[in-house]
Amino acid sequence: MASENPAETTEEPPSGCADDLAYDVFARDCPSRDALKHVTDRWGSLTLGALLDGTFRFNELRRRVQGVSEKMLAQTLHALERDGLVHREAQQTNPPRVDYALTPLGHQVAHQLQLLIALVEDRMPQVLQARERYDARHPAG
Repeated sequence: MASENPAETTEEPPSGCADDLAYDVFARDCPSRDALKHVTDRWGSLTLGALLDGTFRFNELRRRVQGVSEKMLAQTLHALERDGLVHREAQQTNPPRVDYALTPLGHQVAHQLQLLIALVEDRMPQVLQARERYDARHPAG
């Protein structure tokens, strides 16, 4: 007879995830891999970092994240909104106004990402030295 106690039931891991872990980014089909990709790709990380400064309209955000195309920013915001990291609020005004802000989960993720960004920026002298050493050993051509 099956147990009726919810505390005794176990959830099946999502398809493609390791059996012993609920989510495993190293498993090919685990949905956590896509979420990590959205956070860590070039435009996702820059967008989340920018939104730590507050709420932005689309074009304000595009100016803040220099170099991102309109299409890429729209795709990035859509993915981050779908993952629950960004809140999109459309206001019925003339002209229409759409604001983007971090959700509570988005704030948690973006704060961790900000630590990584600060570490990378702080260590850039070592990165640049490493690149020079590498390039000296591996000439282009």
